[in-house]
Amino acid sequence: MKRRRLVAAVAAAAALAGVAVAAPVRAAATPEVAAISWSPCPDSDPLVGTLLKGLQCGSLQVPLDYSRPNGRKISLALTRAGHTAPADRYQGVVLLNRGQWPGQFGRDLPTRFATGTSGLPTTVGAQYDWIGFDPRGTGASEPMVTCDPSYLWPGQARPDYVPRTAAQERAWVSRAQDFAESCGRTYGDVLPFLSTKDSARDMDAIRRALGERQISYFGYDYGTYLGSVYASMFPTRVRRMVLDTVVEPDGTWYDTDLEQNATFENGARIYFSWIAANDATYHLGTTQAAVEANYYKGMDKVRRTPIDGEIGPSEYTDIFLVSLYRRSSWTANAKALADWVLRADPAGLRAGFGVPGTPTQNKQAMYNAVQCVDTPWPRGWKRWQDDYSAQYRAGNRFMTWYDAWYNAPCAFWPVRAGTPQKIGNKNVDVLLLQGDSVGDSPLSGALRMHRQFPDSRLVVERDGFEHETSMSRNANTCMNGYVSAFFEDGSRPASVQGVDASCTANPAPVPPASNVSTVLAGVPASGAAPSATR
Repeated sequence: MKRRRLVAAVAAAAALAGVAVAAPVRAAATPEVAAISWSPCPDSDPLVGTLLKGLQCGSLQVPLDYSRPNGRKISLALTRAGHTAPADRYQGVVLLNRGQWPGQFGRDLPTRFATGTSGLPTTVGAQYDWIGFDPRGTGASEPMVTCDPSYLWPGQARPDYVPRTAAQERAWVSRAQDFAESCGRTYGDVLPFLSTKDSARDMDAIRRALGERQISYFGYDYGTYLGSVYASMFPTRVRRMVLDTVVEPDGTWYDTDLEQNATFENGARIYFSWIAANDATYHLGTTQAAVEANYYKGMDKVRRTPIDGEIGPSEYTDIFLVSLYRRSSWTANAKALADWVLRADPAGLRAGFGVPGTPTQNKQAMYNAVQCVDTPWPRGWKRWQDDYSAQYRAGNRFMTWYDAWYNAPCAFWPVRAGTPQKIGNKNVDVLLLQGDSVGDSPLSGALRMHRQFPDSRLVVERDGFEHETSMSRNANTCMNGYVSAFFEDGSRPASVQGVDASCTANPAPVPPASNVSTVLAGVPASGAAPSATR
């Protein structure tokens, strides 16, 4: 025990000093956990507003370091929507994870699944206790990790994501290094214990605190990786698991992010092609290339003169990024682009712009805190510079340098990565859902996950673009049907080679009448925009 304490103390001191330390190798331990005491959630929450109304709130103390089960404790914030079906129809608990990236809160999710707003029939939702939680380090869980807020440049336009000079690149690299060092100074004693494997251990602690022999699980995007890690570490504790929009289960996060830059570029082309097909409404060009040129023309304008001093080329990218995740944003963003490029009207861009606040700072810090220790990253900047410059030159312009700076702190993270969990188990009951044109989660990752869980079933949404294929506002009713059947009685499609079943994607949105724009005199109507400087 004394040696363990000495190792932990040395690791914390090194991280505080800005020296990279290895993530600890932990012995298996099963700490005792107390039952969760539930009480009504407040009508208004400082982090998520009124989204918890009607739910029950609770908390759970878990070890910071699971190799020291009697050591320091941290707190997980949880919510519950209890089952309303008779006892003989009760099917246990379902843990929920929003995914998108590590650092996302999840306490509001039970309402979506218990009330039918997700598309899950209320008769099915009533048979479960739905459990939301903010993962360790996130949201209302304590401690909530935040680092140097200046990395996101709140209150002023950030430098262009795309470095145009060596000095601009050095400035970004310096800020990334400063951000990583600030995390080490503030949370050096916590950073070694924020991996996905640690969150999976938390999930099992939640299971035990709820008194359940097994749990079911539903996760989106990064939540699919968390779920797969849990299923690999605790396969006998999984009853039913749904993984929607599956991330790559193998390799490193660094390689996965490089792969995503190309798939995001394809997503941008799909969006620009849709705008071109609706040129009668938006007047931005009749071809994908013409619309793309107008997109970068609009970026050049904010590069020269940021809107309100806050919306420059980086914020401009952020605003339109959502359109590579969800088609529900297509019409509003296309109108904002047309208004800005054709009429110099920034109203739509202002509406899409959000000033980073505490939740955003927490998401950035926890994104890096988890990703940087899950798998190895190149140390220093040289390889990053070579790889991202090559990707940009190859035509992957939309996301490449955004992605570089979002992940760059991992090049200097004060805690070195641990050993990734080996993913897979042949006996786990998993339903995989995947759109075949999702920007940040290529179909190839879902196919690999399918192979590593041989008893899984894979349902693909053909021409599926949405980041969440099921159980959300814009979800596919066909995909919803597979999830509903699975949660109702365990039904899944028959197993065949490769993809087990498929659904046709929802149709692309139709521009509303309010989007129809008029073209100013002297402004080209279709695709005659001057070449962008990008």
